[in-house]
Amino acid sequence: MAEFKFSDNYTDLSEESGARAGFQFEFNCERCGDAWRSEFIPFKAGQAAEWVGKAAGLFGGVLGGVSDVADGVSDKAYGLEHDKAFQEAIAQAQVHFHRCPKCTNYFCDSCWNEEVGLCLGDAPSAEVEIESAFASGKAQAAGEKAALHGIHEGKHMDVKERAQLVCPACGAETKGAKFCPECGQKLAQKTFCTECGAAVPESAKFCPECGTPKAQPASE
Repeated sequence: MAEFKFSDNYTDLSEESGARAGFQFEFNCERCGDAWRSEFIPFKAGQAAEWVGKAAGLFGGVLGGVSDVADGVSDKAYGLEHDKAFQEAIAQAQVHFHRCPKCTNYFCDSCWNEEVGLCLGDAPSAEVEIESAFASGKAQAAGEKAALHGIHEGKHMDVKERAQLVCPACGAETKGAKFCPECGQKLAQKTFCTECGAAVPESAKFCPECGTPKAQPASE
């Protein structure tokens, strides 16, 4: 028996009977998934069996025996013609795909490194890797620069006042505002002592725990 290749990257689209009885196969690149489909080869015995079956129905079963014979002939011929059509499809597909000697998978031209005779998975394009590394390094450097800028801004933020993030009246998110954006409720702005960390009431001028003067909010 002839050896069949493309064992796991094809789809059999063949139909044994019916008006569209015939053989066709679709092969896929095992990297990008792009498909190539073989030329459709009609299976005339299967098509004939379909028409004989319809004729038998029209004549009230008088041709029933003929229909059974036609089906039997179709079943016997299908396997042989299917294997022949598959071999022809494989021969055509080998023109459109490359078999990588390292991973033994099949790839289209776009996923093939012609220079070294390997797939791009096993032999990536140097130019593509350079551009990818350049973009990755640029993004990483920009992120580090942004992080340093954020740290610099954070050092100048007033973190002594703690805001209410949820309005106690309506439950809306306040995002740190002094008044609720939904109902206008004044929100508590908690202040903490810079020395001991205790909460300092809004009306107090000194920390009730250690007596340190209350820090004044930054002028707007």
